[in-house]
Amino acid sequence: MAWALKLPLADEVIESGLVQDFDASLSGIGQELGAGAYSMSDVLALPIFKQEESSLPPDNENKILPFQYVLCAATSPAVKLHDETLTYLNQGQSYEIRMLDNRKLGELPEINGKLVKSIFRVVFHDRRLQYTEHQQLEGWRWNRPGDRILDIDIPMSVGIIDPRANPTQLNTVEFLWDPAKRTSVFIQVHCISTEFTMRKHGGEKGVPFRVQIDTFKENENGEYTEHLHSASCQIKVFKPKGADRKQKTDREKMEKRTPHEKEKYQPSYETTILTECSPWPEITYVNNSPSPGFNSSHSSFSLGEGNGSPNHQPEPPPPVTDVSLKLNNLLPTTTPQEAQQWLHRNRFSTFTRLFTNFSGADLLKLTRDDVIQICGPADGIRLFNALKGRMVRPRLTIYVCQESLHLREQQQQQQKREDGDSNGTFFVYHAIYLEELTAVELTEKIAQLFSISPRQISQIYKQGPTGIHVLISDEMIQNFQEEACFILDTMKETSDSYHIILK
Repeated sequence: MAWALKLPLADEVIESGLVQDFDASLSGIGQELGAGAYSMSDVLALPIFKQEESSLPPDNENKILPFQYVLCAATSPAVKLHDETLTYLNQGQSYEIRMLDNRKLGELPEINGKLVKSIFRVVFHDRRLQYTEHQQLEGWRWNRPGDRILDIDIPMSVGIIDPRANPTQLNTVEFLWDPAKRTSVFIQVHCISTEFTMRKHGGEKGVPFRVQIDTFKENENGEYTEHLHSASCQIKVFKPKGADRKQKTDREKMEKRTPHEKEKYQPSYETTILTECSPWPEITYVNNSPSPGFNSSHSSFSLGEGNGSPNHQPEPPPPVTDVSLKLNNLLPTTTPQEAQQWLHRNRFSTFTRLFTNFSGADLLKLTRDDVIQICGPADGIRLFNALKGRMVRPRLTIYVCQESLHLREQQQQQQKREDGDSNGTFFVYHAIYLEELTAVELTEKIAQLFSISPRQISQIYKQGPTGIHVLISDEMIQNFQEEACFILDTMKETSDSYHIILK
């Protein structure tokens, strides 16, 4: 019993010694850091504590996403740490994207045995281009009629069901797939990054794109409107084999860097994993009427902090209150309100918000490059021509003079010569502008000149060699010389019809 009472005393001695040793170790740390330098923040700032702190994943990294999409293309080695990966693609080449089911056991049981719908998009990465996305895509459509920005290589794809492409959305495709089965879709991107570079003087950098995938499940009505998951990655598209050359160039540049510099860059990975992002907002400026068998009923999402383009909803045009505003001319004295009305009347309603505070003088001061940068290539050129009042040059211009007037003026000139008046006279001709270069168009223009109906002109002839009359045809008009001069002679066929002869 006495031995048991002495045991706590021994424990107190041991504990006292440990406390003294620990205090001594702390005092040693204080001496190494210098007098007055010891504090808890200094200890936590030591490298060992920093490494432990950075290794702790944030809460959102612990989250397991229901799906994972893997683009089978290598990432660039010239991307700095903590920056988003960048992947180079060749124009028109098929690239595999693997659709992986990443759900835990029992997660999202409502899609077990059912199909989901995924919508693929190629969109702009830069916020500046996102604001003019509609105009940029329309300009691309104008320059590449009949082509699409994004396509699915159906023969190479596996597990996709009912692939669709809306003809009004060149950068979007969609399909159904079963998460329980192997699914790989091969995509082709047909636009290159430099096509959307504003000033092309050679050697400019191409703009980056994003490949975004939004996946939806069925609702109670059988429509794929309930959002499940969205992910995207950053890409640049080059002309065929250009992506391989760019990847090789980046790799060679990294090899020349010092080991210390290399630590600031990410390694190149063989595949690109798409990272989670906000769902793509519903586009309101395109025609949402579906093509045959095309279901575009996925839900609409408001623009958050994700990578999305703003929706431009043109406002209704204000009423015209002044008779002078009915003219198509834009004057330097035009007020901002009148300039808005001019934009609406000339089919530039999409840009009324951009030019809200612009007066006529402000708009007329814009250069061609300014307008193209704001509105895109197609609408920018159209707006610039409208601002400068440029007319389309006709394909053919000819000048005609009525023979009766010509003879009368010749007689007057001869009479003046006989009377000793040396003042010359001039003959008045009328210009006729032709666009279609057809006999029907020439008939209508001549009838307009004579203020008669085209039906009253039976035939039009051209006086040939030895005075023969050659019937005017489309081919003959197409061979007329530019600014050729003719004298029109009329021959009355009936009381209400005429033959026209070009001399």
